[in-house]
Amino acid sequence: MSRLEELIAELCPDGVEYVHISDCVRKIKSIKWTEHEGETFQYIDLTSVDRDTHIITETQSITAENAPSRAQQIVQVGDVLLGATRPMLKRYCMVKDEYDSQICSTGFCVLRADENRALQKWMYHMIASTAFFAHVEKYQKGASYPAISDAEVKSFRIPLPPLPVQSEIVRILDNFAELTAELTAELTARKKQYEYYRDLLLNFDNSADRSQNVHVERERERERERGRARRAAVRWLTLNDVSIMKRGTYVTQNSTTPGNIPVILGGQGPAYYCDTSNHNGKAIVISRSGAYAGYVSYWDEPIFVTDGFIIETQPGLNIKYLFYYLKNMQETLHKMKRGGGVPHVRGNEIMLLNIPVPPLAEQEHIVTILDRFDMLCNDLTSGLPAEIEARRKQYEYYRDKLLTFKELSA
Repeated sequence: MSRLEELIAELCPDGVEYVHISDCVRKIKSIKWTEHEGETFQYIDLTSVDRDTHIITETQSITAENAPSRAQQIVQVGDVLLGATRPMLKRYCMVKDEYDSQICSTGFCVLRADENRALQKWMYHMIASTAFFAHVEKYQKGASYPAISDAEVKSFRIPLPPLPVQSEIVRILDNFAELTAELTAELTARKKQYEYYRDLLLNFDNSADRSQNVHVERERERERERGRARRAAVRWLTLNDVSIMKRGTYVTQNSTTPGNIPVILGGQGPAYYCDTSNHNGKAIVISRSGAYAGYVSYWDEPIFVTDGFIIETQPGLNIKYLFYYLKNMQETLHKMKRGGGVPHVRGNEIMLLNIPVPPLAEQEHIVTILDRFDMLCNDLTSGLPAEIEARRKQYEYYRDKLLTFKELSA
């Protein structure tokens, strides 16, 4: 029998009491700005809370003179904040030490647990639960800008097992959450490493040697040595010299038949799917107009491109190498937009871009390294994102299971 099973058998074998959140939280104080002239506070707005990690990432310094009208609630360590405006975005978090006695927006419902009845972390895991957000979805008001009142949040009924049982469940759930946080930190580190190698491998300017002033591993030094050698052999050619550009076919969703072929219309994924393709090989697609004008994507499957340019490489140029190089020029491509109403990029200007063309073996070496990082950082089936998603689902499963109790009979 596990420690948790022992505690339940000993302390609440017949079930637990269910109460409204309002019955186990304390009152929150509002700031009187006239009493804090000249003092500076950190202001926690709705956008301060990261929706994935559920931590406070950015705040702004405010004083009585410049405080927004919604900067009213004084928070303490352990308070649970729930974004009550557009609540299904799930902006919730716990207040850490560095934000003790700081100010949060009235856009948050602040839950301060009465720890004689409910642990702070118990409250946090409760409002993260599937059952709680089903309650939120039911009681939020407003169509275009939904919100839920503090009273409706606090009307949610939660189980209140004895504190030792709460503590053991919190310990188990924290272990799951901690593992997810470690994997997220690892992903962030790998993305930085990927960006470093991408910039190093795709920099054919002699100024790249300046990076030797940075203390890096021996492997990175070897890459720089290799880079100096490849810069000596690189040829600079225009995109027009090494590739062929084709214009996509303009269609609308209403004019196509649904199917399994992705229709590429800017952005980061298919706009919809149809039953025919206008390209069946490896291709780079550059979005032509709109907010994503200049966006670069790579496809290795049949696709239908509309309002975009299809780029195919000529012999001697690895198409994946060209994709990584153009992707690294993303900001340059965005700045090539023209027009006031619907901005667009011009194919003839893109084809005049200068492209470094090292020997084919070197191109393949670069692709091998960047593919490895790309898979680790972005692959949703085998990389770190897949592992993080699996751990999140595991946490959600055990959270909902462990927070479900038989209700004690009256």
